[in-house]
Amino acid sequence: MGYMERNLVQGETVLYKTGLHWIVLIVPLIVSLVLGVFGLAFVIGGYEASGKRGSYPGMIIVGLLVLIGAGVLIGAGFIRKLSTEVVLSNKRVLIKSGLINRTSIEVVLQKVESIGVDESALGRLLGYGGVILRGTGGTFEKFGTIAHPNEFRRQVQQQISG
Repeated sequence: MGYMERNLVQGETVLYKTGLHWIVLIVPLIVSLVLGVFGLAFVIGGYEASGKRGSYPGMIIVGLLVLIGAGVLIGAGFIRKLSTEVVLSNKRVLIKSGLINRTSIEVVLQKVESIGVDESALGRLLGYGGVILRGTGGTFEKFGTIAHPNEFRRQVQQQISG
């Protein structure tokens, strides 16, 4: 049971749920891969140099620190992806992001004036994009890089129209 399910009001049910698209993991994975290669090169180079009458513990330590940094970067990307929920209930649209510092936005369905989708060409191919939600009174909320934004919009429009 996620954060959203625990915070529903009485009589409210989840109709559609999505989250961030896997594309948000690409940059952390690429940067971590590059850092990992450099880290391994430093560790292996330090051990090789130690075997040839030289002592390079600093090189090994730097390599291990770079490897740890790569792991932290991958972990942060996965935490970001897994800690973001986008939910449509029969009464409101809820978006929660963050694990330690949590941000949640709720828009009552009756207050939604329009909903739009912002997709790049790559986003259309891979199934991700941003959702722009406009509420009465000028509220404007944009949620980027969510999976299946058109389906989310369709579900919201279907719920609003009855």
